[in-house]
Amino acid sequence: MAEKAKGKMEQAKGKAKEAAGKVTGSERMEAEGEMDQIKGKARETAAKAEEQARGVNDSLRGRRQKP
Repeated sequence: MAEKAKGKMEQAKGKAKEAAGKVTGSERMEAEGEMDQIKGKARETAAKAEEQARGVNDSLRGRRQKP
């Protein structure tokens, strides 16, 4: 769960940085903000996939233990 939260925070940071870049006219800051958003989304997606994999693994373990 912590990785999902970190991903969300990185996305929020990226949105703020992108907005600041637009306001100040800094293309570099705007691009960095977009990249932060992409990295945050990737981190969040990876965390969700890991959670799903754990759920499948737990489900399979439960089936094996039942007679």
